[in-house]
Amino acid sequence: MTDTNTPAGVPTAVDISWNVRNGVTKAVDVVEQHLAVIHEREDDVHAFNLVLVEEALGRAAQLDNDQSLGKTLGPLAGVPVALKDNMCTRGIPTTCSSKILEGWKPPYDATVVTRLHDAGAVVVGKTNLDEFAMGSSTENSAFGPTKNPLDLTRVPGGSSGGSAAAVAAGFASVSLGSDTGGSIRQPAALCGLVGVKPTYGAVSRLGLIAFGSSLDQIGPFARNVADAALVTEVISGYDAGDSTSIQQGPLDITRTLDFGVAGLRVGRIADLPKGADPDVVARVNGAFDALCDAGAEIVDVSVPAFNYGLTAYYLVAPAEASSNLARFDGVRFGHRAEAPDTNAMYMATRTEGFGAEVKRRIMLGTYALSAGYYDAYYGRALKVRRRIADDFAAAYGQCDVMVLPSSPSVAFEFGSKTADPLAMYLCDTYTIPSNLSGDPAMSVPFGTGADGLPVGVQILAPAMQEARMFQVAAELERRAPTPVEWDES
Repeated sequence: MTDTNTPAGVPTAVDISWNVRNGVTKAVDVVEQHLAVIHEREDDVHAFNLVLVEEALGRAAQLDNDQSLGKTLGPLAGVPVALKDNMCTRGIPTTCSSKILEGWKPPYDATVVTRLHDAGAVVVGKTNLDEFAMGSSTENSAFGPTKNPLDLTRVPGGSSGGSAAAVAAGFASVSLGSDTGGSIRQPAALCGLVGVKPTYGAVSRLGLIAFGSSLDQIGPFARNVADAALVTEVISGYDAGDSTSIQQGPLDITRTLDFGVAGLRVGRIADLPKGADPDVVARVNGAFDALCDAGAEIVDVSVPAFNYGLTAYYLVAPAEASSNLARFDGVRFGHRAEAPDTNAMYMATRTEGFGAEVKRRIMLGTYALSAGYYDAYYGRALKVRRRIADDFAAAYGQCDVMVLPSSPSVAFEFGSKTADPLAMYLCDTYTIPSNLSGDPAMSVPFGTGADGLPVGVQILAPAMQEARMFQVAAELERRAPTPVEWDES
């Protein structure tokens, strides 16, 4: 397929892998080139919590040696990958950008890390995030904010802002993030990338430090649809170590990218919540026009419960976070405060270790789960969640995919939303419902909006229909009005 989003002269992950596997390019050379870019720009961007220079070069040298011996290399051979710092890496610090886990080294790799390694990828670093993946701007990290490489005065989105920035800055060819309420798709939109949230259960969560266990899902960032499809295939598939993993083989996506959209029914949600900026709305309307020109049928559909996604999410997710983060108590791992007794140690450890946003969500979740309020809040939120899933299922009876904004706006300036948590939460208005339903969703760049910054268009599909979703994404990529102007300086 023709890639319109990766600039001339910048090799794609697909190209890097082919060249390394066939001896055209050395993996060491590829990694050294990316490390040079990191050295030049990382101080300005702060995409990483940790850059793995020696480890990456050693891994690349091993791949080159294997290639010289005639060994078969995997589909991501030599491809530099960045990992969100909430994915366990054996013997390598995994912090969730929180002081409470600063310096902690897991004794095992997350399943996705193992699958990337088996496919030949080279991990170049662990990326910054909103603490414990709670945020939409990567301003909540205990180690400082990440900046948007396209405009250093603006946020890269969140919570996977470091992973998005790493790819947008050219530090890694692809990266992994986690998406609990839009934390891949929103930063992908703000940084002009492709970002994918697979079906819940299609990618193992084993080794992902949990925020909201029924919502979290791992997925890739990439500069183009083909690279994103390849990585999604590599990390997907059944994992017996994850009780929520779907018992099905890896997703089959890349073969559909050139199929086009003729005859597909593309849903336009008639009762979509208002609030997207005019430039974003214009680009989404342009995406509908482009798909129509390519032979798709545009169908108006209704998803009434979509409007309740935000309120349901901010009861379900904090409730699960309240439970999941109870383990960080200063006893088993991570930071421990000095105190005269155990109870005082618990309080001091969590007070010192957690940031303001994490504390806010723990308190909200604990309240929603408390005696006398469980049915009134958490129980009702679960009923709304079921209603959202039912409404999506009904809409998919009339269409094959749905298209809508990824983010209500382009990248916003640092500090513009931090004083008002609700304003920050509204950044996820269009992404949250698919986390509640468990269906796949992805963001693709589709031109620019205010101040020449990228706009992302979101594609939703029924569960396990990633191939159809990518089919539409590939067509939008081919017809995007202008490519993102990448800064390779």
